[in-house]
Amino acid sequence: MQQTAPKKVVNAWAMYDWANSVYNLVITTTFFPVYYTEMTRAEPFNGQVIFFGRTYVNTALYSYALAFTYLLVAILLPILSSVADYKGNKKRFMQFFCTIGAVACSCLYFFTPEYYTLGIICMMVAAFGFYSSLVFYNSYLPEIAAVEDRDRISAKGFTYGYIGSVLMQIIGFLLVLFWEKIPFLDNAGDAVRLTFLLVGIWWFGFAQIPFNRLPKGNALQVRKDYNFLTGGFKELKKVFHTMWQMPVLKRFLVAFFFYAMGVQTVMLAATNFGSKVLNLPSTNLIITVVIIQLVAIAGAYLMAKLSGLYGNLQVLIGVVLFWIIICIAGYNMQTEYHFYAIAVAVGLVMGGIQALSRSTYSKLMPLTEDTTSFFSFYDVTEKIAIVIGLASFGFIEELTNDMRQSVLSLIIFFSIGLLWLIASLQKQNKLKLAHEVV
Repeated sequence: MQQTAPKKVVNAWAMYDWANSVYNLVITTTFFPVYYTEMTRAEPFNGQVIFFGRTYVNTALYSYALAFTYLLVAILLPILSSVADYKGNKKRFMQFFCTIGAVACSCLYFFTPEYYTLGIICMMVAAFGFYSSLVFYNSYLPEIAAVEDRDRISAKGFTYGYIGSVLMQIIGFLLVLFWEKIPFLDNAGDAVRLTFLLVGIWWFGFAQIPFNRLPKGNALQVRKDYNFLTGGFKELKKVFHTMWQMPVLKRFLVAFFFYAMGVQTVMLAATNFGSKVLNLPSTNLIITVVIIQLVAIAGAYLMAKLSGLYGNLQVLIGVVLFWIIICIAGYNMQTEYHFYAIAVAVGLVMGGIQALSRSTYSKLMPLTEDTTSFFSFYDVTEKIAIVIGLASFGFIEELTNDMRQSVLSLIIFFSIGLLWLIASLQKQNKLKLAHEVV
């Protein structure tokens, strides 16, 4: 029977969430989208930006750029995970992608109107490093945690991430608020760009803790004619066929594919919505996101507790229903107070659905040493979902010139995910009943 790794190793694993979540919060969710939207709304852009010869609505380009990055991650991860399994060096791959992500993030310090294209490219490289490293990070979960501990340890990782990112968020907020008292800063924009630099340093610096304590990983026993360039795709095909024979896991992954489209798109586009549609001041948006993160800490632990009482799939069904309500409310919001109320609601289920989805997958997947390939499949599924979600969000905004319509369209993704979660639960109950009868 598998034993959970020593506390020192578990805490080190969670510390990578502490290290890299500052990127996800500060760059993806708050400071960068606010800075980007404000900069491109003013002269000489006036809400329209040119990127490699094509003119885009500013916020639509943001969605497209991230969607393209996710697509690259989805394409390359099978190869990368194959190499990691073949060589048994998943930690080295984590280090590599962490490094390029952190360096690109720090280079956003130079993101000014004059170097606009460079800023977008650095944002995309940083996102690529961030999401590529996560597949190797996530694949450690079933190796360091026994089945009964995975909900708790998965939630612990997200909690570490939220606490660390809130601390960095507060540092950035203070820099923006008191930039006049700092001699080498000329305006609030300089303070924001300094925050980008500090995020890269934080990410790379704290990541050294898990890199020093996590195991290297074991090389798989493979044939001598194994081709690591195609092996990853063959492994994904093998994983797909394995999961296709597992009716509960199969239905859960289809559900995850659809509701992840909605969850990640809301998280990535919410700040742009508040800035562009409601014209909220950047200070208010930053404070709101800090509150969201604090609420998300409680939400992640609440979901872990509820899953222990009622079951993972049952709780996920309730959470996805809640997300549908959030989208309807988001479409109808009119004032900043509506935005704040919905933001708190998002925080309550944001961390919980991610932590619970990850641990549910690790519980439903078969016992195997090939954890990287299984989590590669999970991450590729999520990345393709985000590509579709973000591209749809940007396309509908360009088509209708109304971001509210984009928010409303996300209900379709959540609803399909909900139906498949219900189907997964029903199948699980039937299999349990059949097993009891036997």
